[in-house]
Amino acid sequence: MIEFFSAIGGFIMTPLYYVVSFIMVGFHTVLSTFLDPAGGASWLLSIVGLTIVIRAALIPLFVKQIRSSRNMQLIQPQIRELQKKYGHDRERFAQESMKLYKETGTNPFASCLPLLVQMPIFFALFRMIDRASKGQPRGVLDAVQAEQFGNADLFGSIPIAGTLVNPEPGGIEVRILAVVLVLAMTATTFLTQRQLMSKNMPPEALNGPYARQQKMLLYVLPPVFAIGGVAFPIGVLVYWTTTNLWTMGQQFYIIRRNPAPGTPAFKAKEEREREKKLRKGGVVDPVTETGGTTTAVVESDAPAPGSPTGRQQPKRQTRSERTRTSANAPKPSASTPPRKHPQKSKKRR
Repeated sequence: MIEFFSAIGGFIMTPLYYVVSFIMVGFHTVLSTFLDPAGGASWLLSIVGLTIVIRAALIPLFVKQIRSSRNMQLIQPQIRELQKKYGHDRERFAQESMKLYKETGTNPFASCLPLLVQMPIFFALFRMIDRASKGQPRGVLDAVQAEQFGNADLFGSIPIAGTLVNPEPGGIEVRILAVVLVLAMTATTFLTQRQLMSKNMPPEALNGPYARQQKMLLYVLPPVFAIGGVAFPIGVLVYWTTTNLWTMGQQFYIIRRNPAPGTPAFKAKEEREREKKLRKGGVVDPVTETGGTTTAVVESDAPAPGSPTGRQQPKRQTRSERTRTSANAPKPSASTPPRKHPQKSKKRR
């Protein structure tokens, strides 16, 4: 049975070894033109390059994750109504919930897709570093490159294959760098999830089942990664921390440009648009100013100072004033034909 599962795992992981090693060797070849091929900097930057390529390839999946997360937030009132209606019947509630997900195009599991896709790549890199530290090539890494990769170190004393539980030969320096990277990995994981909940979730969605799921991930995932991180090599910790930083920046951009309605990010975007409109020449309504902060911009139809005014309406006059004005008006000359007035139609008796 163990051999069977080992064969299945090898069948899945072998293509990933070639993909991961191909990308890393490509970056290493370029970096070796101005860095030491056997140095830790060239191999560590190759891992960063691998992270960028993988994350760029996962952008469509990440956008789908954000959209699905937004839909889950927007349908929370409907989910609560279904809970009130079918709370006593779990099977019917599950059926109606799946029907609602299908109608709104929502995938409740889409938030986990980027993580699930990255985990095999993560383990492939982990195994490659572990084998390379023993001089065993993997994928397109040849024997020379595997030896360089396995023995590469930073600052002349910190091997990228070193771990917190096995720091040799770097010793205390490996432990210090590993602790810093584990803390960075844990903090960026927490802040990424916190950013999504605090900026792109409406207040009414913070008490639903989806919010409870997100809160559970917020406080469960960082400790899990921190505990597992003590056994990760320095190179793997760099990969995971770089991935989290990329995710934070990508998520910040998407939430800022396309936030969910009713969320703090949506209100912030509206405020930026008001300020932008104000800078382009809008008029601020003084009634809506509170504490020196402009809360509304009003488009004014009145002409600006110095611009040509509109047509003025004639001033109303009394009958005596109109008679006096007509008497003082200049008479038409002989060359000017008299003005013809239309004949009034006779009233029918």
